[in-house]
Amino acid sequence: MKLYGYIRENHTAGIRNHLLIIPSSVCASTISSRIADQVSGAISLPNQHGCAQIRPDLDLTFRTLAGFGKNPNVGAVIVIGLGCESLKAEELAREISKSGKPVEFLEIQSCGGTLSTQEKGLRTAALLSQTLSLAKREQISFGDIVLGLECGGSDTTSGLAANPAQGHVSDKLVDNGGTSLLSETTELIGAEHLLAKRALNNTISTRLMEIVENCERKAKSMGVDLRGSQPTPGNIAGGLSTIEEKSLGCIYKGGTQPLSGVLDYSEPPSAKGLYMMDTPGQDIESITGMVAGGAQIVLFTTGRGTPTGCPIAPVIKITGNPGTYRIMEENIDINAGTIIEGSETIQKVGERIWLEMIEVINGKLTKSESLLHREFGIHKLTSTL
Repeated sequence: MKLYGYIRENHTAGIRNHLLIIPSSVCASTISSRIADQVSGAISLPNQHGCAQIRPDLDLTFRTLAGFGKNPNVGAVIVIGLGCESLKAEELAREISKSGKPVEFLEIQSCGGTLSTQEKGLRTAALLSQTLSLAKREQISFGDIVLGLECGGSDTTSGLAANPAQGHVSDKLVDNGGTSLLSETTELIGAEHLLAKRALNNTISTRLMEIVENCERKAKSMGVDLRGSQPTPGNIAGGLSTIEEKSLGCIYKGGTQPLSGVLDYSEPPSAKGLYMMDTPGQDIESITGMVAGGAQIVLFTTGRGTPTGCPIAPVIKITGNPGTYRIMEENIDINAGTIIEGSETIQKVGERIWLEMIEVINGKLTKSESLLHREFGIHKLTSTL
């Protein structure tokens, strides 16, 4: 099957064509959402940060917002700031404009307040929306695709069925020249040595072990030892006994390909292949980091069931639990519970996911898109000051 997308000025390829309204700080979030609500094709980010952050957190927020603006699924951007915040709208707009797409910025204090900013923003957004409507899909390749891999609300069926089927898709994409992003550092704990063996070199292997050690060290500094425990009540109710057991199931979603590198949160990969991104296990923050790093599409396995989506990237929901599919069919795209029931193999379900992914790349809406699930959250390193 052929793939079609929107080829951008920097030669990346988007599978959606959003007009993105980015508030550079929480003070501009309300105005940004009001503008997006009134313009076809526009989406705003509910950014809660951008001010009163220490420099490492501020830099992380900047990189994540810039990554969303640069993501190939975005055709044009408007950045809206207050004017006195730490994360300057003009600087963010300048960084995003390096991608070659149209970028505008407004500051509330310079515009004269809420109503004046909304008026100017609406006029600008309407013109950009009209321009984007003229864009045509062109043929692209699997080499243009960056796939985010996520799991959340895991149960025993996740590691046995849904995650291995997702891993089949990841392997196939890499075999066809594409890129997959594994994430959730906390969900490597106890199984990190198995993924480290697949690293292309000792530098990558060492870096992988470092991010897991740093994650555990941070938890221990607050009096929590993650080993031998299970962090979420839902996982326990789903039959998982320890974080090590959960991790052994989680790494299946990364398939069997060699590990080509380890990325910081929201960092884009430098080449093709399978990468590990250092993200928390919290689903929304993890997906946000991968999409900021360039992922145009996300596969999300869930045993317990979750409706989570993303503002700019389609999220395909997969469950290995037949009961969850029956209860939450309105949110789940793929029933991998057939593996548990014995009517399909992992490979066959993997091929169903692969075909579904191609249809979504070519424009089919996922259930989370249809239901306007646009969850967004930036990982924080420490508290706001």
